[in-house]
Amino acid sequence: MQKGKIKQMVAVSMLSTIAYVLMMLDFPFPGLPPFLKIDFSEVPALLAAIIFGPAAGVMVEAIKNVLHYGIVGSFTGVPVGQLANFIAGILFILPVSYLFRKKHTVKRLSTGLILGTVLMTFMMGLLNYLIILPAYTWFLGADPMSSQMMLDLILKGITPFNLIKGTIITLLFLALYNRMQPWVMKQIAQQA
Repeated sequence: MQKGKIKQMVAVSMLSTIAYVLMMLDFPFPGLPPFLKIDFSEVPALLAAIIFGPAAGVMVEAIKNVLHYGIVGSFTGVPVGQLANFIAGILFILPVSYLFRKKHTVKRLSTGLILGTVLMTFMMGLLNYLIILPAYTWFLGADPMSSQMMLDLILKGITPFNLIKGTIITLLFLALYNRMQPWVMKQIAQQA
């Protein structure tokens, strides 16, 4: 049992490092605000979550964002962006983990990815309106955004961004899973 825990810790550490590197390879999406950048760092977190369980996926998200804040920092001085990324990542991976771990089918994986995209998009819109955007402006020492300005940014920038990012990650992960399915299933069997 101890050997399995060590293997899991090593795997989570490696996946976290890969997630951090992928987070650094971000790029803006044309037509959206330039501070919203697409990256593929949820892919290693998804792998951890479906192989080792939701807690492992959450750990990958946490370690990735702690590394990012520790190495890159934040222009606000506090990790508001990293916290937003952490929350968005968790909202995306948890439905996938819970659905797929109950029954290991591509249909459940696809359903989880779609549900994760919808949940991330809706909740990040709400959280940006209530907490994240006000926190950004406060930490920057800027004037608070009006409700209408926040709503416009959420509807024209943040919501489309999360839908696009979720869709891209979904398609990428399904393609990767299709190639890695035997290996993933072997790893899951070893955890049982």
